[in-house]
Amino acid sequence: MTFLALVRHGETNWNLHGRLQGSSDIPLNDTGRAQAREAGYELEYRQWDHLVSSPLVRAAETADIIGAHLGLARTAEFPDLAERHFGEAEGFTDWDAYSHWPNGMYPGLEPRSNLIVRGVRGVDEIAGQFPDSAVIAVAHGGVIRAIFDAIRRRHSPRILNAGVSTLEHDGSRWTVRTINGVAV
Repeated sequence: MTFLALVRHGETNWNLHGRLQGSSDIPLNDTGRAQAREAGYELEYRQWDHLVSSPLVRAAETADIIGAHLGLARTAEFPDLAERHFGEAEGFTDWDAYSHWPNGMYPGLEPRSNLIVRGVRGVDEIAGQFPDSAVIAVAHGGVIRAIFDAIRRRHSPRILNAGVSTLEHDGSRWTVRTINGVAV
């Protein structure tokens, strides 16, 4: 069985100001670094075998802060765990994006169906690469939520910055155990 902790990256200035980040490579702010340290404390409850992340800097930095606390080096990046690409709306606040594209169809927006396929493929790849292991994977709120929606076949709650959510793969399927530290 693969036990996976999916952790959303810590806060960035774009999170703070309500800007759509998507695939823009925005670093953590000081609050985000503190959140990453808190996630490290939350993850002390078990022995972890591997630490991986999305290739985006905010996820990689969060993973490295967690790893420094747990004595675990980040060993891989999984491109499928990157955040949804919001196209021309990246950098806009929700309100500004809505004022330009009230239907929510931003030019260059990655289809949610693609995000779901990519996210599930990413966690499946982790389970295949690290069978019978406990893995921490740091990713992004949108892709984590898409993964959970696909596995649970229902709408999942918003994923909090540095929120720790867990799931298990029994060799054939995933089961979500917690979202943002709350049992489901």
